[in-house]
Amino acid sequence: MSDIATEVRRRRTFAIISHPDAGKTTLTEKLLLFSGAIQIAGSVKARKASRHATSDWMEIEKQRGISVASSVMQMEYRGCVINLLDTPGHQDFSEDTYRVLTAVDAALMVIDAANGVEPQTRRLLQVCRARSTPILTFVNKMDREVREPLELMDEIERELGMSVVPFTWPVGMGKVFHGVMDLKREQMRVFVPGEDRNRDDDEILQGLANPAYAERFGAQWEHARHDIDLVREAAPASDEAQFLAGHQTPMFFGSAINNFGVREVLDALVDLAPPPGPKPAMQRTVQPDESKFAGVVFKIQANMDPAHRDRIAFVRVASGHFERGMRLKVTRSGKELRPNTVVSFLSQRRELLDEAYAGDIIGIPNHGVLQLGDTLTEGEALQFTGLPFFAPEMFRTVEVADPLKTKQLKAGLTQLGEEGAIQVFRPVAGTVLLLGAVGQLQFEVVAHRLEHEYGCKARIAPARYSIARWVTCELAEGAAASERELQRFIDGNAHRMAYDAVGAPTILVEYAPELRAIEGNWPKIKFHALREHAGLVFQRQLDG
Repeated sequence: MSDIATEVRRRRTFAIISHPDAGKTTLTEKLLLFSGAIQIAGSVKARKASRHATSDWMEIEKQRGISVASSVMQMEYRGCVINLLDTPGHQDFSEDTYRVLTAVDAALMVIDAANGVEPQTRRLLQVCRARSTPILTFVNKMDREVREPLELMDEIERELGMSVVPFTWPVGMGKVFHGVMDLKREQMRVFVPGEDRNRDDDEILQGLANPAYAERFGAQWEHARHDIDLVREAAPASDEAQFLAGHQTPMFFGSAINNFGVREVLDALVDLAPPPGPKPAMQRTVQPDESKFAGVVFKIQANMDPAHRDRIAFVRVASGHFERGMRLKVTRSGKELRPNTVVSFLSQRRELLDEAYAGDIIGIPNHGVLQLGDTLTEGEALQFTGLPFFAPEMFRTVEVADPLKTKQLKAGLTQLGEEGAIQVFRPVAGTVLLLGAVGQLQFEVVAHRLEHEYGCKARIAPARYSIARWVTCELAEGAAASERELQRFIDGNAHRMAYDAVGAPTILVEYAPELRAIEGNWPKIKFHALREHAGLVFQRQLDG
């Protein structure tokens, strides 16, 4: 087996997904703790303390105690290289999460044991199911008064349309939570509260028939034993093919804040999650163990280090062996890169990277050369697909409070638009820029970042629009005729047309009937609610 194939088999790349407040960021921290990547975890609850969750780096996240940017962390555990992507739980940032899910081979779903399946969990699961992403389930917060495990298991199966296979089962809950039974090994890890440090001295009781359970745990053990007998009889057998197809999910119970049940999840990720697989491009399917490098930009983040005003393109390696300083071609623009300061991440800590393989996430600092959806190769003309941009549902106008800061506003919005934090539109007629978003919190974050990262206070006011659609034209007569017809449409609707961050023409309207009337009047124009990537056609930049 080649060195590349051996390294690819060692990789596990997964995202953690959940509804807000299910404990996703806490679990991320504890996975880092148990893998040995960090020695002490930050307390997510102590928002005003000096320590914050390792994966939350942006100032507004520290103030609110929520994740609004996707973090990337790499760690080694049991001979595997694990790339962990922590996604925003808040629904206003679902676009960023959807794009991150295009870069992973598996997902770890965190469910609050008190609340069960919540709306954002359903949305994220739909994206995973559409991509046939394998999913592991961690039921969190068993140290609180929560719902019955059988009830949760039934709800997951019913709501998410997938069969559930319990790998562990809880004994008790809340104040009488005693631990979890490993159903495969038939051993119970006894619960001991403890937040910060990785313990190696957990008490483990062996065998399902051990009389110590009844003596020590009384009624809670009897109740758990009844449930265990039931699920062993009724639950389907673990089926690797069903899991890899996204039709079956292994389920684990625990308490992330207390480090409990985390080791079992980490072991399952190594044992069950798949290594990187083939990735489809428009031209062909790329195999992960090919000798030539290929990768795709799925995320851009500005100002991860405010002192350096940097912009990092997060690249998922799809194939080959990356080496620092190698020549790479941006297939969209034809430009060549020789990145010498490529980084890997442990959240806000980063290290210079010498090499990477399929499945790894690398960070390439750049100044606007790379856009979301860009494909990087050693020269082959490839374009990976599937990176989604959704038509925004809320709109605001944005002007700078101090006219002398206009340059900072434009620079800030250009960078924030390119990283996907907000969608920025430059109207064909008029000078006031428009912001488009999925949710209100995105506007608040952008205003906060403009002020604190770019030094310009922005006036953000409601805009009259409520619907946006990207427009294209493809006529049988050829590219020149298509371009003329599209330009005729843009000229005829100039008062409601704008260009987005990559120069894609967009029509903005107030009401759905207005859009339907325009569609009827222009049958040769196509209207799109989804734009897949930065596009091979649209090259105009925001500053025109």
